[in-house]
Formats: sequence, C-alpha cells, structure tokens
Amino acid sequence: MSRQQIADTARQVSSPGLKAGDANPHRLRSVLIARFSALGDVAMTVPVIYSACACYPDVTFTFVTRSSMTSIFINPPANLNVVGVRLDDYSGTGGIYRLFRELREKYRFDAFIDLHDVLRTKLLRLFCHIHRLPVATINKGRKGKQALTRRHNKVLLPLTSTRARYRQTFHRIGLPVDNRFEGLYGHGRLGDASLFSQITEPKADGEAWIGIAPFAKHTGKIYPPSLMEQVVKRLSSLGYTKIFLFGAGSNEEETLALWAERYPDTVSLAGKSYGFPIELALVSHLDVMVTMDSANMHLASLVNTPVVSVWGATHPYCGFKGWRQKEDDIVQLPMTCRPCSVFGNKPCFRGDYHCLRGISPQVILEHVTRYIDGENIASE
Repeated sequence: MSRQQIADTARQVSSPGLKAGDANPHRLRSVLIARFSALGDVAMTVPVIYSACACYPDVTFTFVTRSSMTSIFINPPANLNVVGVRLDDYSGTGGIYRLFRELREKYRFDAFIDLHDVLRTKLLRLFCHIHRLPVATINKGRKGKQALTRRHNKVLLPLTSTRARYRQTFHRIGLPVDNRFEGLYGHGRLGDASLFSQITEPKADGEAWIGIAPFAKHTGKIYPPSLMEQVVKRLSSLGYTKIFLFGAGSNEEETLALWAERYPDTVSLAGKSYGFPIELALVSHLDVMVTMDSANMHLASLVNTPVVSVWGATHPYCGFKGWRQKEDDIVQLPMTCRPCSVFGNKPCFRGDYHCLRGISPQVILEHVTRYIDGENIASE
C-alpha cells in the first residue's frame, strides 16, 4: 500500500470518541445532501440517510436528486426532505447557482454533503465555500478501482463499499452515522399488498413468487437473454411458482412480453409505469429476486427481499454489493480478467463475455431454489 493510500485510509477512519448522535461540532441544524445519479447509487444512499436522520433527530436533512428517483424514498423520516429536480432546468454554472439559491432560500441549510463529486455538485460546493458553509465530499477511491479493474497487475482486493464511503462523508462533516436502517417498511414488515392488486391476486398458499430483472445499462452486466429465458422456463415449469419480470425500455419490454406469453404464471411489468411505490411493495412480497449488478439489486435489498445477483464484467469487490446481500447469493465466475470495469461499460478483454456466457442456468436455479421450498431442479 502506497503512502497516499495509507493517508486516504487514515482520513476515512472515525476519530476516537466520536460517536453517532453525540457529535455535531458545527451545531448543524439543516444539511443539504446531493446525489443526482445513477438509480442504483441513489438507492444505496437510503440506508445511510435514513440512519443519519435517526441518529440526529434535531437536524433536518434535505436530499436533492433527479425527479425520477424521489419516489424510492418510501416512508421517509420526519426530518428528511426529498427534493427532485429536472437538471435540464438548471443547465450551466448559472443554472446550478440558481438551484443553490433556491435550495438555500427554502431550506436554509448550513452545511453540504456531496455524495456524487461531479461537475454539478462541485459547483454547489463552490457556492457553499463562498457562503462559508461547511462541506464534505465523498472519496470515491478512484485509484483503488483502477488497480482492481486494470488488465495487467490487477490488485484483486475488496474495496470500501459505497455505503461506507457515504457514511464516511457524513463523518467528515462531524455527523458520524450508526446503521439504524431496517428496510423501507421496517424490520420484518411488507409493503401494502393492495397497492399491487392491479398486477396480481394475493399469493396463494404454497405459491412461490420470484422476481427476475434480467437487464442492466451496460452489456458487461447482462446475462445472455437466451440463457435467462431457460431460467424462466424451468422455474415456470415447477407448477407452484409465479414469476414477475422487471425491465424498462422498448427492447426489454418486447423480450419480457414474449417470455410472459410463452411461460405460464409469468407476468411482465416492463413498460407498465406502475411506479416505485407499487413495484417495491410487490418486490417486498417476493420470495427471491434474481438480478444483475443493477439498480434492481439495490431496490430489492431495501425491502429485505433475498437477492440472487449475477455478476460479469463487474465485481462485488468494487463496493457495489446490495445492502445486506449474502455472499452465498452472488453468482460469478472466478476469472483472472475480472473485473475489467467498474460499471460494465468497457469492451470485453477476451471479446466473448465468458464471465457471463460461462455461467450455467442451472447454477442460478440452484441458488433460487434455496428460497422457494422446492425440490432441487434436475438438470435437463
């Protein structure tokens, strides 16, 4: 480990004696937090922000993000404001200054926590510095991620998780956070089943509900649809399962609609625009969710649904594992070229995406059957 890495680590370690709830050196009363994208990264803020609200009930937290993402903040704490903005309405330096001014006037924040560290949030930090407001910025650990994903001389060691990096950012502004989050519906609780009555009837006795979200933003994260269809086919054939397919976009909608037509008791939610409150309520009632390294993995984790996640070009070591996700539920191949990318957006070193194509549908099925009280699925 280099001197710089040691120094970075030292800065991230909590100071002795500083505990959540009894530290607030700046006597903060209102804190602005920003993270504009992506959906999975915003979802990962939820356990930290809700915990911060519980640790500091006398502090008002205002989280600003894209308008399309605000509805994942279900059952927010009383001291949390979630503000959605259309970033196209605040383009350029002048637009970001106008956003700063509007937020400052309405919420009177006296500190800023930047959980994104991109140009827009850097401008917000600049305006905070001009107004002499305390600022804390996430350390994304870019050097460690480069060492983990480079083609040669790869350093295959787990990095600090993104949620831990979020907590460290709160700590740097004087608000150390203990984990007090127990899920969007609370410990052991489910979403209101009446919310998704338009999608399906209540779960029958002995019926197993399985969610499958087979797509992701980048090719390096997507298990081949032809292989995932085999998973759907064999789960549907069990006779006591109901499968819910999650996706977005016209291509995904077309594929999932075809699967729903081919296989009994299979429902596609793609393109229906039910919204996060309805879909998350449904997900909370699933016995298990199958996802890629994608936003759906994080959303399912937030409602305490077991997640079987499939990883290809990316790797849990990069710090994006789902909240409380079990290591045993991660499906991946031990290949020396993995991970080749943090986000799955780089071309495959080998050119064949064997990291995904080499995973047998049987392996995924065996992970799923741990949760549905079924007999082991025999190989065809």
